[in-house]
Amino acid sequence: MAIVKPFKGLRPPKELVEKVESRPYDVLNSQEARLEAGDNEMSLYHIIRPEINFPEGTDEHDPKVYLSAAEQFQKFQDKGWLVQDDKEHYYIYAQSMNGKTQYGLVVGAYVEDYLNGVIKKHELTRADKEEDRMKHVRVNNANIEPVFFAYQDNEVLLNLISKYAATEPVYDFIAPVDGFGHKLWVIEDEKDMATITAEFEKMPNLYIADGHHRSAAAALVGAEKARMNPNHKGDEEYNYFMAVCFPASQLTILDYNRVVKDLNGLSPEQFIEALKNNFTVKEMGKENYRPKQLHEFALYLEGKWYSLKAKQGTYDDNDPIGVLDVSISSKLILDEILGIKDLRKDKRIDFVGGLRGLNELKRRVDSGEMKMALALYPVTMKQIMDIADSGNIMPPKATWFEPKLRSGLVIHKLS
Repeated sequence: MAIVKPFKGLRPPKELVEKVESRPYDVLNSQEARLEAGDNEMSLYHIIRPEINFPEGTDEHDPKVYLSAAEQFQKFQDKGWLVQDDKEHYYIYAQSMNGKTQYGLVVGAYVEDYLNGVIKKHELTRADKEEDRMKHVRVNNANIEPVFFAYQDNEVLLNLISKYAATEPVYDFIAPVDGFGHKLWVIEDEKDMATITAEFEKMPNLYIADGHHRSAAAALVGAEKARMNPNHKGDEEYNYFMAVCFPASQLTILDYNRVVKDLNGLSPEQFIEALKNNFTVKEMGKENYRPKQLHEFALYLEGKWYSLKAKQGTYDDNDPIGVLDVSISSKLILDEILGIKDLRKDKRIDFVGGLRGLNELKRRVDSGEMKMALALYPVTMKQIMDIADSGNIMPPKATWFEPKLRSGLVIHKLS
């Protein structure tokens, strides 16, 4: 049973939303945040990337940087750039990319559901990244940015969302950089809010799609506040954290591809021959080639594309982890042939999100920066949910969700 609640969102006035909103903190670096914020003092980057409030080179983990985030957060509220709703609401957040729209419900997700496994994860988290986000939540006493959840499709919620989608949204804008569309509706009807709460109560699980570190940090800070409060009752706002929940069938997962610096001492010819032990290899020419199905890979090497199809017997269809293309490529290509055993730490490999396209893979190889590129067929949402349900963890760098959630449309205060 998934427990969710409405909350009093802190939001920019309609006329300021495009000044405030931003990309998530973890999809760009400090320099990029400085450039995007420019001279816009209303940019949320001043809160989520607070190192831009200091000279270049300032350590983003310096205590004064976190304090600056809190100062900026208060400033945004004092100046009316962020205004809290008078009543608790759910919100509908729609994102449009390449002619396709996905509709998410912005909810307060229950901390205990994360701790007891009702909210399921499919990735490992790193303690240093968790602590960074925990410091950010603590100092602001708020979830400034949402996490990204998926749920099994629900017809009642789909119909409710469709009703609102036919009305005029509160926010409606095209984001810079990527050109994707974003809309937000506020759900004020008490009956509709009760329906949302009740329908989530019927769901055995929610699934983290994107934002594992933010989810962990938000839940751990909530649990921390509960322990520290001698009068804890269980209904305090810190028992919940902000999530945008999408029907699984609407989500788009792009390929998450690999580029490698060298062939581990092999010549291109020797590398191709080694691949033939486990793959059917076919040269595809100079035109960009994308894998057409599961267990097919596209290799770019020496100015040519190749199709690599994993041979029967090289993977187990009954193994939810081993059957993944990220597992097959990691074991049979990166490890066995190229000697890359730890995808998280090896400096010879890098990863390219599918939104950048095959041209980015080609560019990095043709420039001489990398020796070869490997394009993968995207993981499916069903695979992610099956793995989460089985209690397993996906290999690193397996999923790339697009579009990313914009930050700053709704903020959740913990008190």
